[in-house]
Amino acid sequence: MNTSQLPHSVALVTGASRGIGAAIARRLAADGHAVAVNYVSHQAEAQRVVDAIVAGGGRAFAVQADVSDSGAANRLFDMVEAQLGPVSVLVNNAGVMPAQLPRLADTDDATFERLLAINLKGSFNTMREAARRMGAGGRIINFSSSVIGLGLPGYSVYAATKAAIEAMSHILAKELRGRNITVNAVAPGPTATALFLDGKTPEQIEQLSKMAPLQRLGRPEDIAALVAVLAGPDGAWINAQTIRVNGGIV
Repeated sequence: MNTSQLPHSVALVTGASRGIGAAIARRLAADGHAVAVNYVSHQAEAQRVVDAIVAGGGRAFAVQADVSDSGAANRLFDMVEAQLGPVSVLVNNAGVMPAQLPRLADTDDATFERLLAINLKGSFNTMREAARRMGAGGRIINFSSSVIGLGLPGYSVYAATKAAIEAMSHILAKELRGRNITVNAVAPGPTATALFLDGKTPEQIEQLSKMAPLQRLGRPEDIAALVAVLAGPDGAWINAQTIRVNGGIV
């Protein structure tokens, strides 16, 4: 697939320096999108993603912004527009998960506020910018989590932020009626990334990898494949949905 076949060719992927975000950036570039690789602090890793895309014949650049800051989110869209053109695909991948996964009673204010700021407000900020700027044919792809269905102890606040993302995605899709812009949420299950593996023992990882009927952890490329469908021509009739991609774990 090349850019001329795509009705939307500029993709902004937040939190794209590594893990699922990096896999999404590489996949969308391979499908013909020009890609803005957003990062907060991992500049070298973001640049490696860009270098790999450019080496493969794609268009990409790395752009630093903390999306939890509404002013930074506004400037992020300005920078992408100046470098590549108007954003036509927004992938809200940026997120954090506490390494120790405290139970609700043990969650301090700082952890609660950080989860809300990045997982929820960060996506809200970029969704708002996209809703104001995006033209016909645009795609907004947010990230939820299959942990909402699993209900595992320790994930209460994290899951709450993701449940809010699902609600906002569904409602925003309706608010954009008549503009031919789709809004969907992707809900991965346990996936082999640094975000997920950090703080877990080998025994916990082994247990989680066996929970799905397919008996393995997800790979970032598994998630990127679904995002590619939602961002491409075949995703035009999928709207206001949360799609779980988790190997059948829930």
